[in-house]
Amino acid sequence: MQLKPYQRQALTALSDFLAGAQETDHAQAFEAVVNAPQPDGLPTLRQRLGRYYRPYKGVKGLANVPYVCLRLPTGGGKTILAAHAIAATRDAGIGGDYPLVLWLVPSEIIQTQTADALADPKHPYRQALDAAFDGRVRVFDIADYAQIRPHDLAQNVCIVVGTIQTLRVTDTNKRKVYAHHEDLEPHFSRLDRFALEALPDLERTDSGQVKYSFANLLHLHRPLMLVDEAHNAVTGLSDEVRHRINPAAVVEFTATPKDRSNILFNVSAAELKQEAMIKLPIVLQEHPHWQAAVVGTVQERDRLARLAEKDAAYIRPLALYQAEPKDREVTVEVLKRHLIDDLKIPEDRVVVATGVERGLEGVNLSDPACPIEHIITVEALKEGWDAPFAYVFCSVSSIRSATSVEQLLGRVLRMPYAQRRTQPELNKAYAHVSEASFSEAAAALKDKLIDMGFDDADLPDVLEHPTQEIDWG
Repeated sequence: MQLKPYQRQALTALSDFLAGAQETDHAQAFEAVVNAPQPDGLPTLRQRLGRYYRPYKGVKGLANVPYVCLRLPTGGGKTILAAHAIAATRDAGIGGDYPLVLWLVPSEIIQTQTADALADPKHPYRQALDAAFDGRVRVFDIADYAQIRPHDLAQNVCIVVGTIQTLRVTDTNKRKVYAHHEDLEPHFSRLDRFALEALPDLERTDSGQVKYSFANLLHLHRPLMLVDEAHNAVTGLSDEVRHRINPAAVVEFTATPKDRSNILFNVSAAELKQEAMIKLPIVLQEHPHWQAAVVGTVQERDRLARLAEKDAAYIRPLALYQAEPKDREVTVEVLKRHLIDDLKIPEDRVVVATGVERGLEGVNLSDPACPIEHIITVEALKEGWDAPFAYVFCSVSSIRSATSVEQLLGRVLRMPYAQRRTQPELNKAYAHVSEASFSEAAAALKDKLIDMGFDDADLPDVLEHPTQEIDWG
């Protein structure tokens, strides 16, 4: 997968900062990079940052560790950027030829999907790593840390994928990463007594012996810590835990950074649209009641499907419905029966994906043989689900009161194949919502978009109202 210009620029900025941080004060290195002239008359990084600029601040407990954040809105390609960042860090002189990487994500669902993608030789994430490290790549779920051998660390870049919850604990006896594990003994037996004594922060047993723990292994090897949307993964850890991990550098990738995140690079929604990463604008249609919103969604999807037949690549537009919880009126079952019984949608084209009913498990939505056109959920798709064929979002209740709207709406923003489509309507996303007026719907949706990492300056170009009156039923 070829990187977009803004992604290459972000990696250059990261490498320049990390290289500078090896030679000088981190704050000075940060200022040097954000104020450096850019090629071809492009704005400086500080100009790009705009209101996101803040002077560099070291993290409490990690004052000597370089820590920056790359800010990309939903759909900006944070994970592929993180995969490329490992080589950029190595090139900056951090972690040796084969860094140990601690890759932190927000949930177990994302953890599994990220680890699987990084381990798959056919996936762009893994292909980027194989190209940078000549195929010398090992990927581990954090639960499998005992499988790591000394020769793995010496001869490969080793990536350990976990969640922040795995590390965040007061009583270390309750977390396996802090437990003594005999399988890790070879990592420590090669160190003589003097080397171990020079590392007083290694946790020890009651008898004074260094614990053969994964946390101590991290401390020895000083991992590169990549934080993928794991909010508070850095500042939320206690000083004690940060000392135990002992990272060589921390790089955060997020749509919604905190002010104290040392934001080095910022990407706007306009850039994502220009590079065909996301569909914009979002064509927003309000409806007086939920049945009309559903009819509008079905008709919109059918219209887009006819247009997609003219596209050179295979696209089967999907509609994504957010039903209400069980204690409300428009539950998953009510919505499903309305689609099948009232609107005559064939049953094999409707799937339910909730915490209980996992209708998408093992399904390849990109397969031309897949019949699915309509997906009903409540909030089960809010994490770790990515289908660029999703085009139409439907909320059967007020989006101001509904939960997880921003995560679900983000699913319909991805551009198929990250390439602009020949049919203009296929370069847009669509939302049908139950709101009294467009102004109310737009105001509510703008709040959700800000939660997705879109800037206030982007919003006037993000939402569009249909120009022609359509009878949605």
